[in-house]
Amino acid sequence: MARFFNQSNILKIALFATGLSGIVAEYVLSTLATYFLGNAVVQWTLVLSTMLFSMGLGSRLSKFIGDHLLEKFVVIEFLLSFLVSFCACATYLVSSFSSFNDSLWIFSFNPTAIIIYALSVLVGLLIGLEIPLVARLNQHFEELKVNISSVMEKDYYGSLLGGIFFAFVGLPFLGLTYTPFVLGGVNFIVAIILLFALKNSISISWFRRLNFSAVFLFLLISTGGLFANKIINYGEQKRYLDRVVFQKQTAYQRLVVTRWKDDFWFYINGNLQLSTLDEELYHEPLVHPAMLLHPFPQKVLVLGGGDGCAVREIVKYNSVDEVVLVDLDSEVTQLAKDNPIFLSLNDSSLWNTKVKVVNEDAFSFVNNSNLFFDVIIMDFPDPKSIDLGRLYSYEFYSLCNKHLRPNGLVVTQAGSPYFATNAFLCIDKTLTSVGFSTLPLHNQVLTLGEWGWIVGSKEKVSTEALRKRLCSINIPNDLPTTWLNEDAFYLISSFGKNVSFSDSTKIDVNYIHKPVLVDYYRKGNWELY
Repeated sequence: MARFFNQSNILKIALFATGLSGIVAEYVLSTLATYFLGNAVVQWTLVLSTMLFSMGLGSRLSKFIGDHLLEKFVVIEFLLSFLVSFCACATYLVSSFSSFNDSLWIFSFNPTAIIIYALSVLVGLLIGLEIPLVARLNQHFEELKVNISSVMEKDYYGSLLGGIFFAFVGLPFLGLTYTPFVLGGVNFIVAIILLFALKNSISISWFRRLNFSAVFLFLLISTGGLFANKIINYGEQKRYLDRVVFQKQTAYQRLVVTRWKDDFWFYINGNLQLSTLDEELYHEPLVHPAMLLHPFPQKVLVLGGGDGCAVREIVKYNSVDEVVLVDLDSEVTQLAKDNPIFLSLNDSSLWNTKVKVVNEDAFSFVNNSNLFFDVIIMDFPDPKSIDLGRLYSYEFYSLCNKHLRPNGLVVTQAGSPYFATNAFLCIDKTLTSVGFSTLPLHNQVLTLGEWGWIVGSKEKVSTEALRKRLCSINIPNDLPTTWLNEDAFYLISSFGKNVSFSDSTKIDVNYIHKPVLVDYYRKGNWELY
């Protein structure tokens, strides 16, 4: 046992802990960047690339450390433990002061972005400093080829374990509140073991200073861990104008519900999904045109819409025998089934015996399922990122088409036809390219602005013919609606003359391998929103 805990192995264990905590810190920062800044693919790419670059810079700077290598390695371990532990709290605190306060922006840069990327640089620098230092300390115990390979492999093994921990334990169970403190604590404990196991190799003056630093850091991390939840909640509350009454970090996203007077707002990753004030203005145009255009809808697939509001509208149809709701996040559908706010909102629709809930990626479901449906309703978040953009792609719509029975219809939320006109036209064109006859719709939703949907029919018919058919429908007496009536069909299907200055002939189809939709969406007129 004593042989195992020699100086060489203890150094490698410390480096393993560095790889473990360092990569988790970067995953936390990447998740925070996605949450606060948007666009998951871009943020994860930039944060991790920044870390790797900083590691290279740290490795270069390590050559200027000439003496007291072991002592300085322990100092770096302490600094890394501190940064890992407080990375989420620091981000939320900065965000709490910069939200709704543009005067704090620095040369048009969001302070939250600055702190996230600054932390990424610092963590990368410290890891980059440590690896060469361990190699130099370990050169007295192993020849060069063994030394370099064993040092590097321990850091990489720690990174693998860190990734597994973050994906399957940290984010789902500890969330962004406690994951950093757990990993920072692990790194700190290993640093303490290193300090006392190798104290004979450390000068007395350095050992005293490091002891004092260890006590101070222990108190700091312990206090931070105790108050982390309050800090995160404070930062979360500051992001919203209204009082936060519910928040939860799931394995996929952060859920927040706010309240103003007697109404509630539901946010996912900071983006408004619905409000009890006016959600009928969204969900009724989403569901009923497609359902009423079908002669006898019996089997309906809902992709997204885990809040249960679309399902609430669907189960009003006596002809419907089965509704399959597919939503990736089980926490969202569980919220819709258990939370009193959502139970009142969706009229307990997910408890209806006709409804089957499947928690699976929508693309995977339609790719693997052998079921067929009369109507497919797609209620996804806006295509702000490439991973969401694939749910609006030619490939995805082709799969949906294959799962439709004859006379089947699809409908998808399509963002704003005026604030993101090119994105709206792209979704329409992509549905058309698959073979659907399309009918664009829109409505003024008070809390969202002018919003749009596109209905697609397997039947070969013109847009005008679909519109005339919709406008001729009489809503059955046994189909209760809050806002929608026959007059509304004329309003939601009429766009007037083209005042968007967009040339639809220049709009491309959205493919997985050519995700143009995300770019169209980002370049919309959101400054007018």
